[in-house]
Amino acid sequence: KMEEFLNLTQVKTSMKEAILLDYYTAGFWWAKEMNFSLIQVSGFMDLLHFALENLSGKHMTLGDNLKELERAMTGIGETESEERSLFDPNSFSIEQAKAIIDYLVTSLFKHYEAYEYLFHSRREEPVISNE
Repeated sequence: KMEEFLNLTQVKTSMKEAILLDYYTAGFWWAKEMNFSLIQVSGFMDLLHFALENLSGKHMTLGDNLKELERAMTGIGETESEERSLFDPNSFSIEQAKAIIDYLVTSLFKHYEAYEYLFHSRREEPVISNE
């Protein structure tokens, strides 16, 4: 279902799509394990997308993306992104917000260079059969 929702059509042959599917699926299950409400899960998933879009679409550096994340999570000021994050900081407790930051650090920011390579390096895509 996540594959359909994200409109990923080449998960079996595209490393980029497979990684994105894994990233969002892991985030979704983490939020469910945290017993987030439906609104909180939605806000958390939007925050994951927000941080990943800053990296992939806007080519933000790690430092700039962290600043944007801070603005989005505190609701202070406008973010540099065209679209304001739908993340509502009032939907989460302080403990939940800290857990979200820890999750983003371990799932995305510690591996920022790998994600930059995934989105921004030029490489030949080998053709792989479904077999």
